[in-house]
Amino acid sequence: MADIVQYYGTGRRKTAIARVFLRPGSGDFKVNGKAFDEYFVTPSQRIAAKRPLVSTDSAATFNVLARVNGGGIAGQADAVRLGITRALMVFNAELRKQLKAEGMVTRDPRAKERKKYGQKGARKRFQFSKR
Repeated sequence: MADIVQYYGTGRRKTAIARVFLRPGSGDFKVNGKAFDEYFVTPSQRIAAKRPLVSTDSAATFNVLARVNGGGIAGQADAVRLGITRALMVFNAELRKQLKAEGMVTRDPRAKERKKYGQKGARKRFQFSKR
């Protein structure tokens, strides 16, 4: 059986993890077995997820197959974006400079801060009463 030519990249954002496979093709985009437009409903999520392909003019040259779990839809869209970016860099290392200039290579480290004991939340304290 012939091996499938594909490029892999893992993307993470908050608690969302995306495993992305780029395969040479016509531009078909599937996320968890669903069509891209069916999975990412808002325009901002669609733009975020497709940004690396659009900026490198390779949207029509690859079929994207993404498996995403954890987090919310917005975090998953950003995780897919990072996964596509990393897969594109495996395909062609010269694309890194262009993707880096647009800020897509760096993982966004922001996540929810844990709640601390003796406090109401992560930062908020219980009401203080002097008397």
